[in-house]
Amino acid sequence: MTNLRFVCLGLLCAGVCYGARTVVQEIAVTNGGPYGSWTSPEYCPPGQFATGYSMKIEASQFSGDDTAMNSMRLTCSDANGHNINQVTSGQGPFGSWTNLESCPAGKYLVAFVLQVEGPQGSSDDTAANYARFYCRDFVGTQGITEISHSPGQGVWGNYGNYSPTCPVNSAICGLTTKIEGDQGSGDDTTLNDVKFYCCSDLHGK
Repeated sequence: MTNLRFVCLGLLCAGVCYGARTVVQEIAVTNGGPYGSWTSPEYCPPGQFATGYSMKIEASQFSGDDTAMNSMRLTCSDANGHNINQVTSGQGPFGSWTNLESCPAGKYLVAFVLQVEGPQGSSDDTAANYARFYCRDFVGTQGITEISHSPGQGVWGNYGNYSPTCPVNSAICGLTTKIEGDQGSGDDTTLNDVKFYCCSDLHGK
């Protein structure tokens, strides 16, 4: 079912509303971590879609508490590759941002796969560690290209299956993340899971 969602990009635009996005599908994976709560969805401005991504990752702490991936950020642009914006939906406090990984010109993010470490019992949990994406042109005539940040995988856990792919004539336009808050002296995992929204309003209509 197509949903018309009214969104505000308050994080980047001081609460300015950009209007509505036409969300045609929500895509998710089945191996996300179990901890934390879902953050409020954030969307690219109308007429823009995700053309790249970066991850906030904490390097191995060796004998300390590891958290691995703390957040995901989308880079958005219009059909001409202009009007660049960035959106994220919640983030943990640890780590630093990777460099931007971008789709080839004329393609957008349309599916993803997540590397996740399952619950470790009394040992250190990290949950989500890494992500890779598929890129495709909007109308689906040029085929799929996979992109990832080198080396393509994190330290802990395994990749599951790829999410469903956004339908033809749509692409990823927003996201929500499942974040576990700071556990103080307990075991932190931060980002556990992520879902993305596919939109069809290429020209902001």
